[in-house]
Parts: sequence; C-alpha cells; structure tokens
Amino acid sequence: MKLHELSDNAGAAKKQKRVARGPGSGKGKTAGRGIKGQKSRSGVAIGGYEGGQMPLYRRLPKRGFTKPNKLHFAVVNLGLIQKFIDAGKIDAKAEINAETLVASGLVRRALDGVRVLAKGEITSAVTIKVAGASAAAIEAVKKAGGTLTVPAAAAE
Repeated sequence: MKLHELSDNAGAAKKQKRVARGPGSGKGKTAGRGIKGQKSRSGVAIGGYEGGQMPLYRRLPKRGFTKPNKLHFAVVNLGLIQKFIDAGKIDAKAEINAETLVASGLVRRALDGVRVLAKGEITSAVTIKVAGASAAAIEAVKKAGGTLTVPAAAAE
C-alpha cells in the first residue's frame, strides 16, 4: 500500500456546500435565500411565528404558579459527609452545621439553608444541625449513633 492509494470510505467525508461564491457554483448571488424579506437578512430568527396566525404558545391557556418566596436549599448527601469526615476535611466530634459544610468545601453556598438527604452511608456518630433533612437521613444518623436536628417546620 502506498500513500496515493489511501482513500476515505465512501460517504465518510461529505463535501461542504460553498454558498455565495459566484454563479458557477449554483448557489451564488443570493446564496439560496431568495430575494428580499426578513428571512434573507442575517441575524433574524422567527421563533414561534406562524405567518400571522395566533401562535401556539398564545392559544394555550396559562397553567401553574411560581411561588415568589420559595426556599432554595443546598442539598448534601450523607455519603458525601462521611467521605469528607474520612478525608479529614470535617471534624466528626464537632457539631456539623451549614457554616462547617461551607468551610470544608462540601457546599458552595448555604442559600436558604442546607438540606441533608439519605443517599450513601454514614458510619460516624455525628451531631448535625441543619435547616432541613429527610426522614430517612434522620433515621440513618440515629442508627449510626449520632443526632440530626432540624427546626420543627422543616422536618418532613
């Protein structure tokens, strides 16, 4: 086999369509955009326009509601807390709260509080005080010999 005998598989490399490169190309002058009009111009997107007909998004009724004062929690799993304890980034003997988790780098921002979920296993007996926790997470920490306390309104 020689270099000049090498070739790509049939249909592997599609030849690029070169528009606006003269009349001989077949796509010269207007480059396949027709003459005049909004669609012939550059930088125009006609999203949702249906030719003067009432657009679908306006024909359908409005549904739902977005709560303006919704709380956003930073979510932490028990498995990750255990991983950080094993790595020595969190002290298991001290109380673990939102500030501790942010300082260790496990949570970037506390937002409206930290919520603990039960994904993963926790083996250390820890004292955790956070804004929210799942019932399974509270049970898992209790089983490991620790305590997980949340305000009465946030516990589920």
